[in-house]
Amino acid sequence: MAETKGKAQASKKPLRADHIGPKRTTYAKAKKRIFATQTVCALCGKPVDFSLKWPDPMSATVDHIVPLAKGGEVDDINNMQLAHLCCNRVKGDSLPKMHRKKEIVISNRILPQHFDWTTFGK
Repeated sequence: MAETKGKAQASKKPLRADHIGPKRTTYAKAKKRIFATQTVCALCGKPVDFSLKWPDPMSATVDHIVPLAKGGEVDDINNMQLAHLCCNRVKGDSLPKMHRKKEIVISNRILPQHFDWTTFGK
Protein backbone atom coordinates (compact mmCIF):
# COMPACT_ATOMS: atom_id res chain seq x y z
CA MET A 1 0.00 0.00 0.00
CA ALA A 2 2.79 2.43 0.86
CA GLU A 3 4.48 1.78 -2.51
CA THR A 4 1.37 2.73 -4.50
CA LYS A 5 0.88 5.87 -2.42
CA GLY A 6 4.46 6.95 -3.09
CA LYS A 7 4.07 6.35 -6.83
CA ALA A 8 0.86 8.39 -6.97
CA GLN A 9 2.52 11.33 -5.25
CA ALA A 10 5.58 11.10 -7.49
CA SER A 11 3.44 11.22 -10.65
CA LYS A 12 1.71 14.48 -9.69
CA LYS A 13 2.72 17.62 -11.53
CA PRO A 14 4.63 20.21 -9.51
CA LEU A 15 2.48 23.11 -8.40
CA ARG A 16 2.76 26.40 -10.27
CA ALA A 17 4.17 29.52 -8.68
CA ASP A 18 0.69 31.09 -8.48
CA HIS A 19 -0.47 28.14 -6.35
CA ILE A 20 2.38 28.12 -3.81
CA GLY A 21 5.21 30.36 -2.71
CA PRO A 22 5.68 34.10 -2.34
CA LYS A 23 4.08 34.97 -5.71
CA ARG A 24 0.77 33.48 -4.59
CA THR A 25 -0.25 36.55 -2.61
CA THR A 26 0.59 39.01 -5.40
CA TYR A 27 -1.29 36.78 -7.87
CA ALA A 28 -4.33 36.72 -5.56
CA LYS A 29 -4.30 40.53 -5.23
CA ALA A 30 -4.00 40.98 -8.99
CA LYS A 31 -6.85 38.49 -9.54
CA LYS A 32 -9.11 40.45 -7.18
CA ARG A 33 -8.27 43.69 -8.98
CA ILE A 34 -9.04 42.16 -12.39
CA PHE A 35 -12.34 40.72 -11.15
CA ALA A 36 -13.25 44.16 -9.72
CA THR A 37 -12.36 46.21 -12.80
CA GLN A 38 -13.10 44.02 -15.83
CA THR A 39 -16.47 42.64 -16.92
CA VAL A 40 -15.90 41.33 -20.46
CA CYS A 41 -13.99 38.24 -21.55
CA ALA A 42 -10.81 39.38 -23.29
CA LEU A 43 -10.84 36.34 -25.59
CA CYS A 44 -14.43 36.23 -26.90
CA GLY A 45 -15.72 39.73 -26.02
CA LYS A 46 -18.86 38.52 -24.20
CA PRO A 47 -19.81 39.56 -20.65
CA VAL A 48 -18.66 37.38 -17.75
CA ASP A 49 -21.23 36.28 -15.15
CA PHE A 50 -19.46 36.35 -11.77
CA SER A 51 -22.30 34.42 -10.08
CA LEU A 52 -21.19 31.27 -11.93
CA LYS A 53 -18.58 29.28 -10.04
CA TRP A 54 -15.92 26.83 -11.16
CA PRO A 55 -16.24 24.28 -12.93
CA ASP A 56 -18.96 26.00 -14.96
CA PRO A 57 -17.48 26.65 -18.44
CA MET A 58 -18.69 30.26 -18.42
CA SER A 59 -17.27 31.06 -14.96
CA ALA A 60 -14.72 33.82 -14.51
CA THR A 61 -11.02 33.03 -14.59
CA VAL A 62 -7.74 34.85 -15.07
CA ASP A 63 -5.93 34.30 -18.37
CA HIS A 64 -2.21 34.91 -18.69
CA ILE A 65 -1.68 36.80 -21.96
CA VAL A 66 1.80 35.36 -22.41
CA PRO A 67 1.34 31.83 -21.02
CA LEU A 68 3.48 30.63 -18.15
CA ALA A 69 4.74 27.80 -20.38
CA LYS A 70 6.08 30.42 -22.82
CA GLY A 71 7.84 32.49 -20.14
CA GLY A 72 5.02 34.76 -18.97
CA GLU A 73 5.13 36.24 -15.49
CA VAL A 74 2.83 34.65 -12.93
CA ASP A 75 2.07 37.69 -10.81
CA ASP A 76 2.42 40.56 -13.30
CA ILE A 77 -0.96 42.28 -13.61
CA ASN A 78 -0.02 43.48 -17.11
CA ASN A 79 0.15 39.82 -18.16
CA MET A 80 -3.34 39.00 -16.84
CA GLN A 81 -6.83 39.47 -18.25
CA LEU A 82 -10.37 38.32 -17.49
CA ALA A 83 -11.66 35.33 -19.45
CA HIS A 84 -14.31 32.63 -19.38
CA LEU A 85 -13.00 29.25 -18.25
CA CYS A 86 -13.90 27.63 -21.60
CA CYS A 87 -12.25 30.43 -23.60
CA ASN A 88 -9.11 30.16 -21.49
CA ARG A 89 -8.95 26.40 -22.02
CA VAL A 90 -9.39 26.77 -25.78
CA LYS A 91 -6.54 29.29 -25.86
CA GLY A 92 -4.36 26.96 -23.80
CA ASP A 93 -0.69 27.88 -23.94
CA SER A 94 -0.81 29.54 -27.35
CA LEU A 95 0.41 33.08 -27.82
CA PRO A 96 -1.88 35.85 -29.04
CA LYS A 97 -1.31 37.02 -32.61
CA MET A 98 0.47 40.18 -31.52
CA HIS A 99 3.15 38.16 -29.71
CA ARG A 100 3.81 35.75 -32.58
CA LYS A 101 6.72 36.27 -34.87
CA LYS A 102 5.73 37.25 -38.39
CA GLU A 103 6.27 34.39 -40.81
CA ILE A 104 8.08 35.14 -44.05
CA VAL A 105 6.34 33.53 -47.00
CA ILE A 106 8.59 32.65 -49.89
CA SER A 107 6.63 32.15 -53.08
CA ASN A 108 7.39 31.64 -56.71
CA ARG A 109 4.64 34.15 -57.54
CA ILE A 110 6.86 37.13 -56.78
CA LEU A 111 7.55 38.58 -60.21
CA PRO A 112 10.43 40.91 -60.95
CA GLN A 113 9.39 44.56 -61.01
CA HIS A 114 12.01 45.72 -63.50
CA PHE A 115 10.55 43.84 -66.49
CA ASP A 116 7.92 45.41 -68.77
CA TRP A 117 5.18 42.78 -68.61
CA THR A 118 2.90 44.68 -71.02
CA THR A 119 5.03 43.58 -73.97
CA PHE A 120 5.36 39.97 -72.82
CA GLY A 121 3.99 37.41 -75.31
CA LYS A 122 3.50 39.83 -78.24
